[in-house]
Amino acid sequence: MELEDIKEIISFLKNTDVTELSIEREGFKIRIKRGYIYGPIEVAKPVGLPGEVEKAAEPQKEEILHTVTSPLVGTFYRAPAPDAPPFVEVGSRVEKGQVLCIVEAMKIMNEIESDVSGIIRKILVENGQPVEYGEPLFLIEVV
Repeated sequence: MELEDIKEIISFLKNTDVTELSIEREGFKIRIKRGYIYGPIEVAKPVGLPGEVEKAAEPQKEEILHTVTSPLVGTFYRAPAPDAPPFVEVGSRVEKGQVLCIVEAMKIMNEIESDVSGIIRKILVENGQPVEYGEPLFLIEVV
């Protein structure tokens, strides 16, 4: 694969919702990955009535949760083998690049890696469940 081919693929992906693409050919492998971080949602505060004193809100810890989505259609597996422990659990600390799960597609086991460092706050899919492209798999608190 030539550099011009790679540039053309990257340019094409900019105008799509594709978050990850892997291409493997004889002696060559390329993986292009994009991610999105979803932060806290701000909610408008109600306006008090005239003469009403508003209580000072207690400071709250702001959580920034990152959603890891499935880059392809397949079957979600939490562990590398049926008798092996899961890659991660709720509360596990993960580093960027760490394997979180496997999505099997057409008998190919695709390792899904974390694109942020943080703490697993929620696993959104059950082991062995089919997943679709773009389906949320994990919520990670970015730290």
